[in-house]
Amino acid sequence: MDRSASPFAVQRIDHIVLRVRDLDRAEAFYRDLLGCEVVRRRDDLGLRHLRAGASMIDLVSVDGKLGSRGGAAAGKEARNVDHLCLRIEPFDEAAIVAHLAAHGLAPHGPASNNFGAEGDGPSLYFDDPDGNTIELKGPST
Repeated sequence: MDRSASPFAVQRIDHIVLRVRDLDRAEAFYRDLLGCEVVRRRDDLGLRHLRAGASMIDLVSVDGKLGSRGGAAAGKEARNVDHLCLRIEPFDEAAIVAHLAAHGLAPHGPASNNFGAEGDGPSLYFDDPDGNTIELKGPST
């Protein structure tokens, strides 16, 4: 495949759209636990836009105008995506685990070294209220 023929080059993830059962609960999770900022609400569509650093996380209600097009809500046997990876800094495993615990959550296991956009670095995984897996990824080692 001739890559020079492409009229564009991918720069980064712009946004991810997650279908959720409860918009308010999902918004609170991404806002309060992860520190994302709500930048726009489109109640007519059942849609919330949250800033996640240079990217966006959009939440759509499974029973809203947009979300209902995707069928049944996600669950253990029918997920929206495999996982969402958020690059964070600093990566202090003990502090992250304590922060998750303060919100009633626990990571899937201890931090592991994983490959990402910047190379290999530490990661912790946990689930949001709708069962979507979140990876918090630290800087490349």
